[in-house]
This record gives sequence, structure tokens and C-alpha cells, in this order.
Amino acid sequence: MTRKDPLVDLLIHDLTGPLSIVLASVNSLLNKEDKLGPYNEYQKDTLKRAQRNAEKAKALLLEIIEVYRSEEGLFRKDQFLISDVLKEALIDAVEVVTPAIGEELARAENDSFDEVLVRNGILIEVCGRYGESFFTHDPKKIRQILRNLISNALKYRKSTMKLKIAGDLDLVISVEDDGQGIPEEKQDYIFKRFFNLKSKKGGPEGLGFGLSCVKNLVEKMRGEISLKSGEGAGSCFTVRIPPL
Repeated sequence: MTRKDPLVDLLIHDLTGPLSIVLASVNSLLNKEDKLGPYNEYQKDTLKRAQRNAEKAKALLLEIIEVYRSEEGLFRKDQFLISDVLKEALIDAVEVVTPAIGEELARAENDSFDEVLVRNGILIEVCGRYGESFFTHDPKKIRQILRNLISNALKYRKSTMKLKIAGDLDLVISVEDDGQGIPEEKQDYIFKRFFNLKSKKGGPEGLGFGLSCVKNLVEKMRGEISLKSGEGAGSCFTVRIPPL
């Protein structure tokens, strides 16, 4: 992608606004049920389906924009807590991939947030320096990396997803699922743009863009990404990112 790419200009300038209006309108209808309703189940389901798909489209658009910005070398330099960005990324991913769990999280108080995750097989461990200390980099890009890795694991897991944050200088993120795994002959292609690994159990399929986004961002951030997997053995993606 370059500044001269007309498709990028179209996505940024001509789609962001209308998509935001659609999403705001649907959210407004859902939030005004007490004034406009009551809605029947079909109406509720239709509005929620429109909301989820608008959010998916907006997330994909934002990913394309962030990849474009990273290829232009545009990074913010902020100090932030990884735990804050991680929580935002978790909510983003869960609401799109598993809306029912997303609704549980939305209703959960701070003390019960972790309980909802554990009950649904989402296990989080934060250790090392960045469990308490600030990390210095672009928080939007860290959030995007986390969101994509979490979304991928949620799509392909059987029942469990494990995420670990570690590192004393570089930030180390590991996301593991207990899914079908990736055959060795396909592992060279998993980071290719628009490559899509179909789920044998007929689960959700993506556009094959998320992992290519992650690899692109990580490399632009002078980091590394690796995969440990095998057919029937689940998958574990590990990302290392040095501070900016």
C-alpha cells in the first residue's frame, strides 16, 4: 500500500464516515428500546446482527488503515499499561467472535470480569516487568496485534485459549489455542495476506487478513513473530516487541 493507492484513499475517506453512521444508528436503536419498543425477538436479533457485522467491517477497515500507517512509518510513542490495552483488545475480539460471552463481559463488574473469562475457557496470565510497569510504544498497534491474535485463537479453539504477557525488556505475547492445529505444509502460508485456514468443525472463517496484519505490524515495530503448531496439536503464536 502506498499513498498513491486509490483503494486506500477510498477506504479511509469514503467508507469510514458512512460505516460509523450505520453503527451509531443501530446502537441508538438498541439503546432506545424503552422509548421505541418493546422490540420482538426477530427485531432484536436483526439489530444485533447488523451491529456485529458493522463492527466487523469497521474493525477490518481500521486494521487496513493501521497497516497503511505502519508501512508509512507512522507510530505514536506513548507510555501505557499493557493490562489496560489487553482488556480493550479482549472485549473487542470477544464481542465480534463470541457475542454471547461479550454480553457477559459487558455486564460483569471489575471483580467478576476474570471469572467470566475463566468460566468460558479464556485464561490470562500477566507476569514480568510489564505486569505493573509502563510499556513505551504505539498503544493502538499493540491493541490491534492482541485483538487479532485473540480473535484467531477464539475462532479455532475447541474449548480453551491461553494468553500470556511476559518480558523484562522486550514485550512478549503468547496466545495459544487447543484447536485443530496447522499442518506443517501450511505453516509457510499462514501469514500470507488473504490466506484462510478453514476449520474442520465448520467454525467461523475470516478474510485471511488478521495474521498478515500482525506480521506486518510486528516487523515494522522491529519485533518477531513465531508459530508453534502441528495437525491436531493446537497452535501457539508468540510475538516479541522491543520498546520504542
